[in-house]
Amino acid sequence: MSAEPSTASFEEVLVRLESTIAKLADGTAPLDELVDAHQRAAGLLAEAEGRLEALKARADLLVAALKQ
Repeated sequence: MSAEPSTASFEEVLVRLESTIAKLADGTAPLDELVDAHQRAAGLLAEAEGRLEALKARADLLVAALKQ
């Protein structure tokens, strides 16, 4: 996992997360790969949640500005 946030869009992060979850759900990979995939999924989920919160905050500001 990278310490720096990626420049990927929310949608790109979501696609990577879905792909990683599919690998976990398959369950046929060796245990060390599954553990790595789990760590990757946790990082991607945190990144996606942070991006979603930021987008929601921006949308809330736009809605508030329109109501003025």
